Amino acid sequence: MNKRTFAAIFSGIVLASCSSTKNSNNDLAVSNPIETTIDLSAVTNDKAPVTINPGRFTIETVTYRLPKVVQGTYSVSDFGKYIDDFKAINYKGEAMPVTKLDDNSWSIAQAKDLDKITYWVNDTYDEEDEGGIGKDVPFSPSGTNIEPNNYVLNLHGFIGYFDSLKNNQYKVDVTAPASFIRTSALQTVNTTKSANGEMLTTSYFAPRYFDITDNPMMYGNLDVEEFQVGDIKIVLSVYSPNKVHSAKSLKETIYKMMQAQKTYMGDINATPRYDIYLYLSEEKENSPKGFGALEHHTSTVVVMPESMSDEALAEGMIDVVSHEFFHIVTPLSVHSEDVHYFDYNNPTFSKHLWMYEGVTEYFATLFQVNQDLVNEDEFYNKIMGKIQSAALMDDSMSFTIMSENVLKDEYKDQYVNVYQKGALIGMCIDILMREESNGNRGILSLMKELSNKYGKNKPFEDDKLIDEIVAMTYPSLADFFNTHVIGDTPINYNTFFNKVGLEIGEGRVKTNYILMEGMPIVGGDGQKGIIYFSDMVAKNSFWTEQGALPNDVIKTINGTNLTLQNANTVLQEVFLWEEGQDIEVVLVRDGKEITIKTKTTQPYTTGKKIVELGNVTNAQKALRKAWLKG
Repeated sequence: MNKRTFAAIFSGIVLASCSSTKNSNNDLAVSNPIETTIDLSAVTNDKAPVTINPGRFTIETVTYRLPKVVQGTYSVSDFGKYIDDFKAINYKGEAMPVTKLDDNSWSIAQAKDLDKITYWVNDTYDEEDEGGIGKDVPFSPSGTNIEPNNYVLNLHGFIGYFDSLKNNQYKVDVTAPASFIRTSALQTVNTTKSANGEMLTTSYFAPRYFDITDNPMMYGNLDVEEFQVGDIKIVLSVYSPNKVHSAKSLKETIYKMMQAQKTYMGDINATPRYDIYLYLSEEKENSPKGFGALEHHTSTVVVMPESMSDEALAEGMIDVVSHEFFHIVTPLSVHSEDVHYFDYNNPTFSKHLWMYEGVTEYFATLFQVNQDLVNEDEFYNKIMGKIQSAALMDDSMSFTIMSENVLKDEYKDQYVNVYQKGALIGMCIDILMREESNGNRGILSLMKELSNKYGKNKPFEDDKLIDEIVAMTYPSLADFFNTHVIGDTPINYNTFFNKVGLEIGEGRVKTNYILMEGMPIVGGDGQKGIIYFSDMVAKNSFWTEQGALPNDVIKTINGTNLTLQNANTVLQEVFLWEEGQDIEVVLVRDGKEITIKTKTTQPYTTGKKIVELGNVTNAQKALRKAWLKG
């Protein structure tokens, strides 16, 4: 999953207004691995040289590709666009003819003479626009960084595959200064120092190309902490360019969170090692701006702003990393053939994003109240926020159709709803199962049963999953799926809340300094080049107490001029404000400047919230307890 935390929040403001060994030419792995090298000691202009030695081919023509799409993302990345000076070299050391087929593919004739391929890789972080969105660039946690002090090595951005050799083994040699700290979950097979001792080459082994894409690395001036959570070894690698945060400062938060997750999951099989790679962005022009995370089977890459306070970063890491860790349930243990046999350049997608991302996000929300990391009101507020955010999307769209067609123009903008309505679908299934089983079964037990039936090496048939779930559970789930998941009827959430003695009512609720009910409280005028408060500011207690009014133009925030060009970055900082901060905001009203200089207080608004029914029964209370604490 590529979970975006802040990157998409404000995106609509303006628009709203040399080897002689042989390899076989089939898909079976052979004993001689494809030899690859990434030389970080020879980086020039943020480009790293890569060499691919496939061994000797027995066929006339081969095609080499970088991925168009990588697993866990549901958008086009086109990693081939970041490749320069692609060359095929024969055994005489001569350049061979190469035909570029598309952004990501190169065809090489006379392949029997091919010795190796060489090229240079540009990093993707330098190519991101404001907010990390709006251009066909990889989402930051799936991207690459090539800088003197840090290298984010999502290997799918450096190493490709031959059509006929995706299941071959790989040997990956990475050369870098010996002083660099390096972390990777790939098996290390050898290390070699240069003659002067300044460089170190680490050799890794990958069983097949999938393991190249599934095991990111991080090199450079890192801070690393290793610790045990039960039988899982956690490796936390942090890059904070200005040393604002450290792995040590985050260790307790991650430990507490993952211990709670393991307790919640119970006997679901887990991985023996889990890596967390955290890159903290300086939010400069060439810094990554797509904040969030991308899951891998046994690791996650996270990108967050370095400017976040310790408290905000800890909260963000709980929300984001907990989601990624729950992916060890799905898709690691429960996944379709689309995932198991993923085609990086012509992918097909499962109908079941409601499960992959939705149920995963639901687990990441529910386990916090289940394990007393948050109280019930905080949990309800998160669920209400998802209901409000989902309402801003197309609520009358079949979720299975959207999932299967997620790359198509008419559906791709709805992808973010997998974290909103997808999670709510998981909640409704959970409540239904609790009701049908007198509180004894829920969606976690369902996922355990599916995991036992399938597992990491056995995919399910996409078209049969829902029928299998219904057969394993209750007929009421068939009605729910047919109506609200396969079908396009919006969900009446009160139908499900009433079962546990709750309803959606009105009340005073905590809100944010810039985002309310899933929407920014500002708008933009593209012709005038300004950002202004919308009518929603009148419902925000903090801003009304400061005298802010609708249509006030926001000139500066803490000394920074607010423009259409930097709005995403600056407003993301406002989103992260915490109570008690000193702030200074200059507004313009009727041509006159108004300066607000104060300490922040918790903003509130009057709006919808989840409350207890007036005449709740003991049976409803018991079902609610089973739902939240079962």
